[in-house]
Amino acid sequence: MAADRDRDLLEALRQREPTAAERLVTTYGDRAYRLATSITGNGQDAEEVVQDAFWTAVRKIDSFGGESAFGSWLYRSVANAADQKLRSRQSRRRDVSWDDVLPFFDEQGRHMAPMADWSPRVDAPSIKTELRMALTAAIEELPAAYRTVMVLRDVEGLSNPEVAEFLRLSVPVVKTRVHRARLFLRKQLGDAMATLDATTAAEGRS
Repeated sequence: MAADRDRDLLEALRQREPTAAERLVTTYGDRAYRLATSITGNGQDAEEVVQDAFWTAVRKIDSFGGESAFGSWLYRSVANAADQKLRSRQSRRRDVSWDDVLPFFDEQGRHMAPMADWSPRVDAPSIKTELRMALTAAIEELPAAYRTVMVLRDVEGLSNPEVAEFLRLSVPVVKTRVHRARLFLRKQLGDAMATLDATTAAEGRS
């Protein structure tokens, strides 16, 4: 049904109508930009990603065979282009070591040390800004392979099978990456909360 909804747009693209590219941007530009921004974390990179992905879609529209909805095909192109942009940017700096940032596990995969439950406090006005900054920084530190699946799963709301289809991965790989990304973010936020608590305590004693 989604493919049928775009039937007129597809026909215009295939016929190389002068206004087809503009219609494509009008129809899908905003959501594509939000997706690219979520993955790359950078507005300029997102603009380049969307421009490249849309230009490729216009030039290679005949390669769309209709196996999926046109919108899904286009968003997959945007997600993959954003992922490649992020990988290229991260390759120029040190990758995060999971051994340094993930919680420790025993042989059964259980946490060796309990993680503090700070979630009931996330709505406190006094710490919202600090947590938002810590979350933004933590997402920025995620390696591209993990950040992309987490964005598609937790920000865009796709299911694990849908993420797997988007990125041409197996569902178990998607589940593993989402799980590890969430653990990483939780630990980073926990560390930020611990630092904030220590700072608050020190200020209270002064």
